Amino acid sequence: MKTKMITRANSFFSRISKTVFVFLVMMSLSSVNADAQFGNLLNKAKNKLKEKVENKIDQKIDKITDKIVNGPEESIENATKSDAKDKVTKKSAQVEDVKSDFVRGSQIIFSDDQTGETIGEFPSKWNLQRGNAEVAKVNGRNVILMSSPDSWIEPLIKNDSHEYLGNIFTMEFDIMYPENSEGGFEWDFMEPQSNRDNECFTVNWYGENDDQNEYDDIHTGWRLSNGDLSSNTAKGPCISDGDWHHMAVSFNQRALKVYVDGKRVANIPNAPVNPGWVTLWRNGGGNVFIKDIIIAKGAKDLYGQNATDADAITKAMAETGKFVTNNILFETGKADLKAESMVEIMKVAEYMKANPSVRFEVQGHCDNQGSDKVNDPLSQKRSEAIVNALVKLGVDEFNLKAVGKGSHEPVADNSTEEGRAKNRRVEFIKR
Repeated sequence: MKTKMITRANSFFSRISKTVFVFLVMMSLSSVNADAQFGNLLNKAKNKLKEKVENKIDQKIDKITDKIVNGPEESIENATKSDAKDKVTKKSAQVEDVKSDFVRGSQIIFSDDQTGETIGEFPSKWNLQRGNAEVAKVNGRNVILMSSPDSWIEPLIKNDSHEYLGNIFTMEFDIMYPENSEGGFEWDFMEPQSNRDNECFTVNWYGENDDQNEYDDIHTGWRLSNGDLSSNTAKGPCISDGDWHHMAVSFNQRALKVYVDGKRVANIPNAPVNPGWVTLWRNGGGNVFIKDIIIAKGAKDLYGQNATDADAITKAMAETGKFVTNNILFETGKADLKAESMVEIMKVAEYMKANPSVRFEVQGHCDNQGSDKVNDPLSQKRSEAIVNALVKLGVDEFNLKAVGKGSHEPVADNSTEEGRAKNRRVEFIKR
């Protein structure tokens, strides 16, 4: 647009120049001896006229460009609304994340948090098949160190007949690869009464020791009913980053699910061969640490779990006036919720939002490990952490009260690990 106006201006000046030229010729013909100063006056007049025309054109161009750049206020408002609408549309098109659905089995048959173990000794709740393992201390707490390039251990379960898993169970633990560690880790589920090479299914991954590697391949292999082998590879977080990562498996008759840090990375509906026992195998150089191993009978229902969960809470409230769960977990000795605990907390939040008149006393209970001086305030802080998590999910804080019960109200025998696991619970009591 500016180019066109400049072209028109040049044409205008050209016409002015011709007019002035004709005028000068006529003057020279009428009086050759005209005063030279008159010519100077004409030049000044020409320049003045040119200056005014240029200013006028610039003002008009400025108005046009300002309108283009700034635009009327209503146009800006409409553009903003349109942009916001696009953002809303894009947000609504995102796929809902439903992969954090791990639910621990209801009956714990093995649990080891390495409490009371002697540093440097072989962990007392495990059996060594090959290599080496020992209790070590990392960041002030006991863990299991697997330092041999070929370490193979299995949980030592009472009355072990290598048939303790059954067809519905969960297993989980935390693992840490230091950044200078390489090699692999394998999680093998064996046929009953078989040797280590007869896996029903296996999960394995490898530390890459690579600063540029953001992910590790999580491999899952399983045996089909006809004996053939099948496999799946998925992306999980980089295990070899020096941080703790939570691994979990849920198995229900034929459905195998694998989780890393609370997110499902494998969902296999056709692993029909039921295992009897499990091993952990470290192969490769460098140290690997594991802790907080839990095996439990029971698992999430295959289908329709959301309705079942809601019905379970409703039924419990109608029958007893409270909902009791062992699936809300914390870091050892802390009030920090583990990521997998949010599955259970979200169930409670959904129930409370569907029943806004319900008020809960959130009671935190623990086992008798440690003194009341430590357990009482810790259980209070943990109850408060659960309340805070529910409030963040939209529950009215007025309907919640946090109460720490310590170890004063056990429901099972604290002399066994199974009993202590049952005592570490959260109760939502209607008030």
